[in-house]
Formats: sequence, C-alpha cells, structure tokens
Amino acid sequence: MAEHQEPANDADDADSLVRPYVITQGRQHSDSVQLDLISVVIAARADVDEMTLEPEQLRILELCLRPLSVAEVAAHLDMPVAVVKVLLGDLIGRGYVLARAPYTQQSPVHRDVLQAVLDGIQRL
Repeated sequence: MAEHQEPANDADDADSLVRPYVITQGRQHSDSVQLDLISVVIAARADVDEMTLEPEQLRILELCLRPLSVAEVAAHLDMPVAVVKVLLGDLIGRGYVLARAPYTQQSPVHRDVLQAVLDGIQRL
C-alpha cells in the first residue's frame, strides 16, 4: 500500500529561497574573503555582540569552537555553501573567525619550521 505524500507547498519552497537571500542581504559571495570548501575556519574571539549577528552566525561561532572546514559548517547548518561563505566572510571581517587554506602537497610545512616547533616544546 503506497503512502500518501503531501504535495510540495509553494510557500515552503519560497521561504527556503527567501531566507538565505535575506541572511546574506542579497550577496552571492563575500566581498573581502575567498573561501573554498576545504578552507579551515575557527572562532577567534569569545566576546561577540550577539545583538548584531544573525542567529546563523551565532551558530557558526558555536560550531567553530573547534576547527571545521567550510563544507562541514554548511553541512551542520544544512545551508547552501554559498550562503555560509558569505556569513563566514562577514565574521572574518569582524575578527570573530579566522580562516586558513588547508595544507597541501604543494605547500608542505618546511622541516626548519617543524624543528623550531620541536625545539620550543623541548624548552617547556
């Protein structure tokens, strides 16, 4: 026996499109920050003015207490990556979040940097 499914509601579809547009103020990308799916982001400050942030931005700050990729943040929020990139760009611009590109084969950490870190740990 087939289950009866409700037809898709056009109002729900419109809401799902309008909300991201409102959150990003119509912007499709960040003006100042270039992020990709594997850029790593982490919260940088605990003192934030919650009244000036969107609820989604507050949730991003909670999620980013530990390093996450942009893709992971978008998945946790169940939001389009483009919207999350705009929100992250705003947070980075305000100094609430830090971002870095992931390490790659083309930009490995140099041995002398690793040696300096090891030397610093041994001095502790």
